[in-house]
Amino acid sequence: MDNNFNNLSLVQLVLKWKWHIIIITVVAALCGAIFSSSMFITPLYKSVAVAYPANISPYSDESETEQMLEIINSTSIMDSIVAKYDLWTDYKINKADQFAKTYMINEYRSKVKIGKTPNEAVSISVMDKDPFVACDIAKDILNFYDQKVHNLHTQKVGEVVAMYERQLNEKQRNIDSLKDRLTTISTEFGVTDYSSQAREVTRGYLSGSAKATELKNNLETYGAEAVDLRTKIEAEANTYVSTKVDYEQNLRFYYSDLTYSNIVTEPFPADKKAFPVRWVVVALSALGALLLSIVVIFIIENRKRFVGEKK
Repeated sequence: MDNNFNNLSLVQLVLKWKWHIIIITVVAALCGAIFSSSMFITPLYKSVAVAYPANISPYSDESETEQMLEIINSTSIMDSIVAKYDLWTDYKINKADQFAKTYMINEYRSKVKIGKTPNEAVSISVMDKDPFVACDIAKDILNFYDQKVHNLHTQKVGEVVAMYERQLNEKQRNIDSLKDRLTTISTEFGVTDYSSQAREVTRGYLSGSAKATELKNNLETYGAEAVDLRTKIEAEANTYVSTKVDYEQNLRFYYSDLTYSNIVTEPFPADKKAFPVRWVVVALSALGALLLSIVVIFIIENRKRFVGEKK
């Protein structure tokens, strides 16, 4: 270093070129302030919503929060937001372009950030040039999430409801068939209550009653069937009742109007822009110009010494 700079230290070098460095740094800072203004960069405003999942059950090993993240990040919700707010125009993307969908996804993901907080809540951060639009998008993402989950639950619960309806109808047909046969045995052959009739018939038969003899023959022929029919009817009725309880519970869920998120932080229109942060741009511009100017001065001085030594 002593040979290259002829005992000129870095501090001496900076002091020698201090006015050049100061001017360059100040000009760079001014340029950063100018080019980070709204004349060159469209300011973006941010709205944030934080919510916990509710009234959902996780699939596989995922948590309720992970399930909520998967649904909110789905393309169907993104497409709903894009269509409602005409983000094709807002993001200046030509729908006829071959890669329009890819451009839209990239632009949407850069403006809409969805993640999980350390406390297992879901954070939705939306940036837009209009603070009210950013706020509305954050709200509608949660609204579309509720609609999406509601549709998924309605579809699945609807399948269960239809299954229970088929089962109940089949049970009712079985019960009606058993009752019809029991009614036939009762009306045509007089077999109604096997236990009590058996005792009475025994006394009548012993007394030589012809009617008792006929009923005794009917009891011997249809008595066991009548008892079996009553047992089956009771069993089918018990099954029908328990199935109907499950059916009605699922039916309540099918027609319910539940929400599937608990919002803990409501989004609101920002009164201050989030991007660009001008002081950061100015500071980085000034710092970059300062370092670059020192490097250039280093090269110039080194070249001078190298040329001088060569001569």
